[in-house]
Amino acid sequence: MKWFVYMLRCKDNSIYTGITNDLNKRIEAHLSGNGSKYLRGKLPLKLVYKENLLDRSEASKREIEIKKLKKEKKELLINLKKL
Repeated sequence: MKWFVYMLRCKDNSIYTGITNDLNKRIEAHLSGNGSKYLRGKLPLKLVYKENLLDRSEASKREIEIKKLKKEKKELLINLKKL
């Protein structure tokens, strides 16, 4: 099964990072208010980054790496891998 690490840009210009095995379904959940509590009230959202990984373990490790980055480094990562 394919897993994704993804980043969403929020209305307040913050960046949310998460993992999923169904990217479209997860984004729909965030948009409907049934995803992360952090994103409630931060709509609209824009998918700005996605990375394919082989399994959940690898996706979780990569998510942790990305979450540890300062915002400037996340912005560089986003700009290097434009969708």
